[in-house]
Amino acid sequence: MSGWEPVYRAVRRIPAGRVASYGQVAAQAGMPRAARQVGYALHALAVDSAVPWHRVVNAAGRISERGGATEVARLQRARLEAEGVAFDARGGIDLERFGWRPRAPRSVERPAPRAPDGAKRARRAGSASRPKTTKSPKSRGPRA
Repeated sequence: MSGWEPVYRAVRRIPAGRVASYGQVAAQAGMPRAARQVGYALHALAVDSAVPWHRVVNAAGRISERGGATEVARLQRARLEAEGVAFDARGGIDLERFGWRPRAPRSVERPAPRAPDGAKRARRAGSASRPKTTKSPKSRGPRA
């Protein structure tokens, strides 16, 4: 298992015909604000990898060319078009239409149980009423 496995797991969840941004994948992988690292992880993959790297685009909905690798960018576009993703005349993808919107993970936290009606709430240790003490006025020394 590589150190990039959380990224690859997140990318595998993107369905065919949808795209996600590098930042979105980073958040899904539990690495918020690590979009650049997602790029490094995807760049480390072989072009024929089983991980659908071609479904990840930049936040503007465009293919990010990797160091001038136009052949890889053409392959990415061809794969996306084969999945039904449409590009506009300027090479952009409509993220409203083709963007992946993962469901929010179910919360594993459960709400704290409520006390039955009429039950007294337990007091915390040390919170019982105590006599209030008053401070005596400070001595200002002899008055002149």
